Amino acid sequence: MSAVQYQDDGSTGHLPRMQLDDLLEELQVRIDAVRGTRDRIHSLLEAVLSVGRELELSQVLQRIAEAAVLLVDAEYGALGVIAEDGTLAQFIPVGVTDQQAQAIGPLPTGHGLLGELIRNPMPLRLPDLAQHPSSQGFPPHHPPMRSFLGVPIRVRDEVFGNLYLAEKRDSKEFDSEDETVLSTLAAAAGVAIENARLYEEANYRQRWMEANAEVTRALLSGVGERRVLGLIVELARNILSADLGVLALPEENGAALRVAVASGTDAEAHRGLLLPREGSFAGAAVDAGEVTTSVDVEHDPRITAGPPRWAGLGPAVAVPMIAEDASRGVLLLARSKPRQPFADTQTAPLSAFAGQAAVAMELAERRRDAEQIALFEDRDRIARDLHDLAIQRLFATGMTLQSAMRFVDHPKAGERLMRAVDDLDATIKIIRSTIFGLRAHDTEPGGEGLRSRLTDAVQDVAPALGFTPALRMEGLLETEVPSEIADQAVAVLREALSNAARHSGAGAVQVAAEATGDAFRLSVEDDGVGVPAGARRSGLHNLAERAEGLGGELHMETPEAGGTRLLWRVPLHRSTG
Repeated sequence: MSAVQYQDDGSTGHLPRMQLDDLLEELQVRIDAVRGTRDRIHSLLEAVLSVGRELELSQVLQRIAEAAVLLVDAEYGALGVIAEDGTLAQFIPVGVTDQQAQAIGPLPTGHGLLGELIRNPMPLRLPDLAQHPSSQGFPPHHPPMRSFLGVPIRVRDEVFGNLYLAEKRDSKEFDSEDETVLSTLAAAAGVAIENARLYEEANYRQRWMEANAEVTRALLSGVGERRVLGLIVELARNILSADLGVLALPEENGAALRVAVASGTDAEAHRGLLLPREGSFAGAAVDAGEVTTSVDVEHDPRITAGPPRWAGLGPAVAVPMIAEDASRGVLLLARSKPRQPFADTQTAPLSAFAGQAAVAMELAERRRDAEQIALFEDRDRIARDLHDLAIQRLFATGMTLQSAMRFVDHPKAGERLMRAVDDLDATIKIIRSTIFGLRAHDTEPGGEGLRSRLTDAVQDVAPALGFTPALRMEGLLETEVPSEIADQAVAVLREALSNAARHSGAGAVQVAAEATGDAFRLSVEDDGVGVPAGARRSGLHNLAERAEGLGGELHMETPEAGGTRLLWRVPLHRSTG
């Protein structure tokens, strides 16, 4: 009995110790689970707070994608933004290196498994994504992925996009807790995205209001129309971060558009183009009468006219500038590939900006018309006074000198009198030419003469040079220089000054424009490094062709003091023989 009792005591003492160890072990597991859950909740809260701190939408989206990968311990992740047509307008990957992304090629647009969440915005968890019916495999050089978890992101009642995660670390697949955590983050992300959207819209509205005020102020203060058109393009291009900005004005018949301003990427390929409404992207916007967009302007089927000029450009938007139910122009903006398309939050204020700019242009034109009427009346008065008073007195003086010739016996005195009579005749011709100029009302857009256009060209290059070139003008530039020569001269001056700003390193530039005798001469001289041997001369070749097309010539000289002197000469009256 005593032995049995000893065994019983030993067994009854051993069993509770085993149960206690199991209980302690189970308790430790539960404690670890609670601690893990607590840490995960803390991580989730930190992620929500981190996402909510950002106000820039692009930063918010990037932070959401990065937080999702960390929270569920995934190898790869991405956030896809859904476009209006049901494709992915934006795709932000996490975990893929730049080298891998470059090897993979273009980002996905929402087909295959990624499109499944777009079509059915519900959480989707898969142990092997390749087994799903919508899976279309991976492109070459894509890293291997097996497990998958995706949840939609809703902003209010709208599905904004989706969170995609792949390759759960240290596990074969994502579990229900991962899905719950990611869904919670997606809900918080929706709030953060909405806040970022509101901030972005408010910021855009403020910038557009400031831009409208600046354009109106410039127009009503008397700044030349061409400079204001350039201001409109630059403001819109900066606000919407566009790589190219173009503004085209309608021709008198309304069937064509002429590009008046172009700045940014390959602007030279657009500047001065005359395009038909049918077959141009700007014309499509005029015909539609509203904002017109393109996701790939380089291959847009609506563009069939004009030379190739869209290489490397993708998203584009064009908006007509409408005032009093008539289009006063078209503002076009484009971004380089593979940048994101223009969002509705960006294009909506653009339309209002273009409309207000058109109204301001209309008001400025009416004010300018009133000022021109007063100016023309004043010119007519001056012309009458010159004709009725100055010319008549000069003519009478010449007649008196001629009649006095018979009383002069000394040959040299007679010669001097005849020279004085010839000078009076020349003066009368100059005054008559001036009278003609006063009475010839300028019909060019904006009422700008050659002197004003040359001055604008010199002032426009001042920021690039760091100083304003010296400008000297002689002769009857407004009346003696035909419009064809004037247009070419302004283009030549702009090209020459642009070359000086880019290549010469000059500290001083002198410009001279002369209309004397039977020729117009334009010279641009700088004190820079000169034209290096072997340098490309495509720009000079264009200037020479402009001169030859008008029967003139171009010369490049190197002054004794160094630098470069460009001489551009064309006849004012071409021979018809």
